[in-house]
Parts: sequence; C-alpha cells; structure tokens
Amino acid sequence: MSVRVACVGVYIVDVHGRPVEELPKGQDSRLLDEIRITVAGTAGGTAVDLARLGAEVVAVGAIGEDNLADFLLGVLEQEGISTQHLARKPGVQTSATILPIHPNGDRPAWHVLGANATLEVGDMPWDELAACDALHLGGLAALGALDGEPAARVARVAREAGVLTTADCLGVKRDDALEVITPVLPFVDVFMPNEQEATALTEEPDAAAAAHSLRNLGAACVIVKRGEHGCLVVDDDGERDLPAFDAPIVDTTGCGDAFCAGVIVARCEGWSMDEAAKLGNAAGALTMRGLGSDAGARTLDEALEFMGSGVA
Repeated sequence: MSVRVACVGVYIVDVHGRPVEELPKGQDSRLLDEIRITVAGTAGGTAVDLARLGAEVVAVGAIGEDNLADFLLGVLEQEGISTQHLARKPGVQTSATILPIHPNGDRPAWHVLGANATLEVGDMPWDELAACDALHLGGLAALGALDGEPAARVARVAREAGVLTTADCLGVKRDDALEVITPVLPFVDVFMPNEQEATALTEEPDAAAAAHSLRNLGAACVIVKRGEHGCLVVDDDGERDLPAFDAPIVDTTGCGDAFCAGVIVARCEGWSMDEAAKLGNAAGALTMRGLGSDAGARTLDEALEFMGSGVA
C-alpha cells in the first residue's frame, strides 16, 4: 500500500552544534565535535521522517527566496518529497534556528520566524490535500496567518474527503493559543501535543487532565508525547500509558516530529491506535541517537526491528 501524506505548516532550517557546555564570552571560541544543518520543523521534520518510513510526501508551507530556501528544497527533494507547494515569499527569510546542543541532549534555541509567519489559506493546494491519505498540520498556534479558522478549513476539507487528519504544536508562545486551536480540533482525528504544550494550552495540572480537556474540544484522539515517559493515549477506548523505548541520547531535536510520522504511517496502514503510538515511540527514540531531526529511522523495517515486534 502506498501512503500519500501532505505535511502542512512549519518548515525550518536548523543549525546544530554539539556538545555545548557553555557559551564563549566576547571573541573567545570553543571546539565542538560536530556541526550539522538539517531540515526541521513540525511539518518539515515530520515530512522527512514520513518519507523514510515509506510514505509519499507532499510539502505545503512557506519559505523565502534565499539560500536557506535553496538548501531546504534540495534536502527535501533528495528525500523524494514533492516541494512544488512550498510557496516562496519575497522579502522574508526562510525560517531558521540555531541550536547549541548540551551534553545531555537538551536544546536551547535562537529562532527566526521568517516565512512561516506568512503561510496563508491562499497557499493551500486544495485538490492535492483532498487526494492524500493523510494530512498533518504541523505547528498549530505557530502557523501565522493560517492559524484559527483557516487551519480549521484545511482540516475540514481534508476530513470531508475521507483523509486522516493529524496535528501537533510548536510550543505555546501566544496568549490566545487555545483560542486559535479550538476551531481546528473537531476536524482532527489525532492531536499529538507534547506534555508541556498540552498542559500549557489547557492550564490543567497533568497530561491526563489536559488530554481529556482537548478531547472535549473535539479531537477524536489525543496522544500526549511525554519524552522519557513514553506517551498517553486518550480516545473512545479510554486512557492508557505506553512506555518509551530505551535509547542513547545525543540530541532530542525532532523526536516529536518522528513520533507523529510513525503514528501517521501506522494508522494509514490500518494499525490500531496503540500499535501506532508504539511505532511513534520507537521512531522518536531512534531520533535521539544522532545530531539533528533527521537522525531517526532510515526505513520502516529499521523502526520495526527496533520495536522488537513483527506488527504489520
């Protein structure tokens, strides 16, 4: 079965360096073991992971007319991802982040919003979205002009066409985050925020309460990503915790994006929600093993082997 997925939302160029124990002062410098540049973001990182898990991927987002955009397009095309629906916006740079990765894998960041803030409903390839098997909205509350009712329209059009709809967040950085996410949730089959995002959105004290609150706003299933604690699934079958997989930690960048990719591929292939979340956990864990959001599973078979399961 060939799965076709549209990744709509945030596309970023990441610059990583490791290990960074302290920032140099003045004109001082430090030697690092590794510096890498990767395509990332809640749509971009997920798009790469989806392609490596065997999906056909359509990238939908906004980039600049700069060298960063050329790099981003080149990487996505090398991964076999369709880039014709990445709108090049004049007068604005491609979104980018600098991440000094700590020895324990933590990742503080400097970020430029850039072209992501200009993505709008007029950039949507409606026929393409409706023809996909799944649509992932990567970065609710960080989608600029697309947030709120426009994003709800995107999800609704896809859902009405029989497309699996999924979504996640990119932090909770605006005061009206829940207000702009709420119109979208009734059209989302699987909403996958991390624990910090879920509790910040809902002002609930823990992941479970937050997940139930988000379901009450209309999401058919809420999976809260909990890092080393795995994930929490809440849907019509109830609430259950699924443990994380053990893996060495180099860099935690992109683990959530890989999780989403695993869930999407598995659900499109007809797996149960719990088995899909297990694949998500495995994909996320594999991403920690190297620097950058593209360090995860190279193939679906590799992820399945890591899971230690023959689920198919």
